[in-house]
Amino acid sequence: MKDTYETPLNSRYASKEMQYIFSPDFKFRTWRKLWIALAESEKELGLNITDEQITEMKSHQDDINYDVAEKRERECRHDVMSHVYAYGVQCPTAKPIIHLGATSCYVGDNTDIITMTEGLKLIRKKLVNLLKILSDFAMKYKDIPCLGFTHFQAAQPTTVGKRASLWLQDLVMDFEQLEFQLSQMKLLGSKGTTGTQASFMDLFEGDSEKCKQLDRKIAEKMGFGSCFAVSGQTYSRKLDSQVLSVLSGIAQSATKFSNDLRLLQHLKEIEEPFGKSQIGSSAMAYKRNPMRCERIAALSRYIMTDSLNPQITAATQWLERTLDDSANKRIAVSEAFLATDAVLEIYMNVAEGLVVYPKMIEKHLNSELPFMATENILMEAVKKGGDRQDLHEKIRVHSMDAGTQVKVYGKENDLVDRIAADEAFCLTKEEILSAMKAENFIGRAPQQTEEFINEFVKPITEKYRDELGVKAQVNV
Repeated sequence: MKDTYETPLNSRYASKEMQYIFSPDFKFRTWRKLWIALAESEKELGLNITDEQITEMKSHQDDINYDVAEKRERECRHDVMSHVYAYGVQCPTAKPIIHLGATSCYVGDNTDIITMTEGLKLIRKKLVNLLKILSDFAMKYKDIPCLGFTHFQAAQPTTVGKRASLWLQDLVMDFEQLEFQLSQMKLLGSKGTTGTQASFMDLFEGDSEKCKQLDRKIAEKMGFGSCFAVSGQTYSRKLDSQVLSVLSGIAQSATKFSNDLRLLQHLKEIEEPFGKSQIGSSAMAYKRNPMRCERIAALSRYIMTDSLNPQITAATQWLERTLDDSANKRIAVSEAFLATDAVLEIYMNVAEGLVVYPKMIEKHLNSELPFMATENILMEAVKKGGDRQDLHEKIRVHSMDAGTQVKVYGKENDLVDRIAADEAFCLTKEEILSAMKAENFIGRAPQQTEEFINEFVKPITEKYRDELGVKAQVNV
């Protein structure tokens, strides 16, 4: 439909996998799984629930009668109760025990936690693939010297692969945070209207141990290790804040990469992929704008600012619960996941198709290398009998004059020729150039890159090797 607003996160950016995780169908199917887990657990703990009722509920776990639920919701204005009603229509025998003792938050909050957990797992899968793509790139170019920059001013050389290892380092930190957050995910369980489990104490005739066992059984059936030990009606909204903090971290790393690449594309050293029929500008046909990296930056900015939403929500919850979390949470959490998914898809696409221009890299390096090699040249001249202090002043003056030629007159850097022509240095041009080999100025960059990948990246990609092979898609 072209006459109704649709979020671009669906139509343009996020993958179908992530869209499904946050879809109504995933949510309502999970509700039914939770109702089955509740009924099974209550039966196991001695309540009068039959195998026939459980079997009936399982037989209609996935064939949700949405038409009945939607009609009922228009009448009762309550989404959970409309689905309890619809499930009961399909399961007349089980109808009396569906949702027994539970509140809306039993299905709502537990499903939100399950959804975020599945979302984090998909994010992890794509992050692992991105680590593999970038580590392959870093290893391929670990020995290629390039001009380093501080303050975007020419600085000591590094290598193309070492620079990529900096992008990898950020992503490894994100991965570690994501893994930790996944280890902390736990269900709300069945806590009741204010978190006291009072309704279940009634059902189990005051047996506190059975109430505790109920939470443990539900968690196990839903694939979790535990439930929150205490809660109000809802799980603490701090969890949403912590989860989105992980997504914000990924967005920060992605923005750093995208900004670096935009700078390198301006220098014509490394470019993002550019389609055969892609148009860079409607007016300037020659342009190859870095639109994918710009999109990474744009979506990442949204994620970082969006992560403030659950922080405020967590901070402003009243006592055992208020409902001012619901509408905000419904939008903020889902869209942060969809946007992060999109960012990783684009990041993978760019990383896999990076175009490197070694000659431009060499040209820029050589234009600055004479300045950086002055200390080495000075040492060579001292070995020939020169006075270090006198030569230091001479090389300073020559450097300033060569800089003037470059910046004022737009000429090539002629520092080497100036030093070779100065008899005080007793060096030929060939001797000076031999002291200027780029590989002499990159320190341990190649070794650092290889060591980092072997020690920190490969253990991750090996552990999750079964999830490798994801092919990123850029929709538009």
